[in-house]
Amino acid sequence: MIDLCKCNETYDLKVEADIGADAIWCKKCYCNFDIEYVPISIKLKAELMEWILKYGKWIDWKNDGIFPSGVELEETHNKEGLILTEKVQKELVGKYKITFSPSTFAREHANKKQ
Repeated sequence: MIDLCKCNETYDLKVEADIGADAIWCKKCYCNFDIEYVPISIKLKAELMEWILKYGKWIDWKNDGIFPSGVELEETHNKEGLILTEKVQKELVGKYKITFSPSTFAREHANKKQ
């Protein structure tokens, strides 16, 4: 997995959702790792992929905004992401430091409207 990173070596990773990307990133250079090469269980890979597919359900792409329950949907997504991050950390304990990078789009958008 580290061979795919733009850094010489990294042991500092983050879990973050984004459209069209897998959930594991290098925290230094922001390289997005192909989940297939991340040394975690198949079950956890599937959970992360399912979580990624839910990313952006709060975004109203057509109107460049968020849906009425957008902030709550994003908060739920972030709670799920934090739980998944803890699972990744548990499976990679002693090998990598794992942090969670929550989505802030809905909250930022809601604050701009106020």
